Parts: sequence; C-alpha cells; structure tokens
Amino acid sequence: MIQSKLRGTGVALITPFNSKGEIDFPGLEKLIDHCITGGVEYLVSLGTTGESVSLSKEEKLDVLNFTIEKNAGRVPVVAGFGGNSTHGVIKDIEQFHFKGVDAILSVSPFYNKPMQEGIFQHYKAVAASAPKPILLYNVPGRTASNMTAATTLRLAEVENIIGMKEASGDFNQCMALVKNKPKDFLLISGDDNITLGLVAYGFDGVISVVGQAFPAIFTEMVRQSLAGDFVKAHALHYKLNDITDMLFAEGNPGGVKCALELLGVCDSHLRLPLVLVSSALKDKMKEAINNLS
Repeated sequence: MIQSKLRGTGVALITPFNSKGEIDFPGLEKLIDHCITGGVEYLVSLGTTGESVSLSKEEKLDVLNFTIEKNAGRVPVVAGFGGNSTHGVIKDIEQFHFKGVDAILSVSPFYNKPMQEGIFQHYKAVAASAPKPILLYNVPGRTASNMTAATTLRLAEVENIIGMKEASGDFNQCMALVKNKPKDFLLISGDDNITLGLVAYGFDGVISVVGQAFPAIFTEMVRQSLAGDFVKAHALHYKLNDITDMLFAEGNPGGVKCALELLGVCDSHLRLPLVLVSSALKDKMKEAINNLS
C-alpha cells in the first residue's frame, strides 16, 4: 500500500538555477543524492518550493523526468500536478507517462477562490482522471481559500484520493481531520515548524522544506515523533528551530536555497519575481549552520 511508503518525511525539492536562469541539472542531481543519503522517505517534485509556477511546461517535464531518472527507484516520487483550471490539470495529467511516479500532489485551486463545493468537484474530477493516487494540498496562504475539514473528509471517501498535505496552520481543523478521517487516509504536515505538534496530534509525517537542507536531523526528528519518543524528538526539533525560522524569514524557497548554497549543494539563484535573501540574513544563516552540531 502506497500510504505506508509516504509515512515520515518527504521533501519538496527546489529547482536549482544557474546564473543565467537556466535549470541547473547537476545541482538538482546533487540535491537528490543529498536528500536520499540523508534518509528522507520520499521526494516531491514540482511543488511550490520548486518554483513550479515559474517554469515553462517543457521545463516542468524536464525537471520531473530528470528527478525520476536520477532517483532510479531508490525512494518513492510524488509529482506536483495542480492549478486553478480543472480541465487544464486533467489535460496535463493525461499527457504524462507517470513511469517512476508513485503519487500526485495537487494543490487546491488558487486565485479564482472556489466555494467548498467547487473544491470538492475539482478534486473529484482530477482523481477520476489520474492514473496514480492523489494527495490533496491545502495551503490557504497561497490559494486564498481554505479547504475545510468537512470538505477534506468528503474527499477522503473518493476513490483514488489517499491523503492530504495540510498547511492551514489551524490546529482545530487539524484535530478534526485526525478525529474523523478514514483509517488509511494520510495526514501530512505542510508546515515544518509545527510538524512535531501535528505528529503528536496524529499526523503521519511531513512534506518538508527544511528537510532537504538538513535531512539527517529532520527525518530523525519525524521518526522519533512517530515512534512516540518525544524527548528525543524535542531535542532534534529545537536543534533546527532557529534555522527553520531563518529559512522562512524572507520567503520560500529563497531561504532554503541560501542554506543549500552555504552547505555546498547547489547555487541559490531564483527566478523573478522572487529574489535572493538579504546579506544580513545570509550571514545569520551561515553562523547558525556553522554552529550546528
């Protein structure tokens, strides 16, 4: 069952760029190896952190195919296919081969702000067309609409929908999901800084930003949380707490790209309208990483 493979830590991979703004494929390969050797349970390609909205259709296919190839079956791969046009999402899914992909992460429609019934019907249609299981993605801070617990629980009964990445930050909503979800429906944190708390509530893991920079520490924190050893998990959580705050202080993925550059994994270039983090934040991050032990 795919749900068991997606329990723990997935990482939302960045898309590295070179100084010319082109995709840095050697950097992406190095990042994939960094994450897998660091112990992550699975990779997520073409999510928000991957600047997917700044990639052309051809570039998206190149990034996803490259990730599948370099992963070489070592860990599961989740592919981001989402948008605010239901027809467009379905068409993109129908045109991809999905060899080497284990599941699809699909963000709730953004900008057009659908009602709850519209969100439900959107996902129902996407799930019916998809050759792989669907993970819902609720991130109100980016979509301008929240997928309520009631809507999520309706969708949890739809065939081919196996779980969700929840990034509302609403603990009451998260608890309602844990309390009322079907047994095998995955609940995945979309917020690094509250993952420990959400696992304690009953979540199954995280799709992480921080985890791709510091996979060994972060994945172990999640594993200890899932095992119920919160003494060990607390120590690991607070070991990364200040760095986690820094990584999001001036936006994502600027922060994690800066960290990955400081760690020697890949360069920190972004595509407009995103810009590099400030030199002051970079200096703070460098000091924090040097002091990490």
